Amino acid sequence: MKKLVLALLLSSFCISVSAGPQQEKMKTCNADATTKALKGDDRKAFMKTCLSADADSGLTAQQNKMKTCNADAKTKALTGDERKAFMKTCLSGKNS
Repeated sequence: MKKLVLALLLSSFCISVSAGPQQEKMKTCNADATTKALKGDDRKAFMKTCLSADADSGLTAQQNKMKTCNADAKTKALTGDERKAFMKTCLSGKNS
């Protein structure tokens, strides 16, 4: 009985430690929404679009993040050191 309980505890711990692809996608979408400072309905719409994006697009989460950050930098017309600083912050998922 003790072995069974121990096995169940260990297996539940192992399952909770490994994040699945959907959890990784949720983390990335959340970080992108936070980076863009989206709130309310805008955030809901962004999250819906981000989470429903095709997994078959051929791009990894990091590549998608790079694409989004590049588009944001272009929209803001950033160049040089300003662009580098923005990209660093955007890709790290931190707000400036």
